[in-house]
Amino acid sequence: MTKRQIEIFTANCPLCDETVRTVQELACSNCEVLVYDLRLSQEQQTYLAKAEHYGVQSVPAIAINGVLVLTGKPTRDQLLAVGVGQPLN
Repeated sequence: MTKRQIEIFTANCPLCDETVRTVQELACSNCEVLVYDLRLSQEQQTYLAKAEHYGVQSVPAIAINGVLVLTGKPTRDQLLAVGVGQPLN
């Protein structure tokens, strides 16, 4: 079964941390959650290039299956509306 890839771009801020927790709580077994902390120096260039590719201009930001879908702190309803926690058809 294909997994829904959820990428979260963060900068080690309280809103980012809360967003990561909420996504992880909602994620189902068909969700792969990846967190990219743009402040980590070791991976920073890779993460920044990925963020630039998606057009991320603020954090937290969430991409699902390669498409930027939300920026800023999302509500649970917004996350559910974009497919977090729901298996792919």
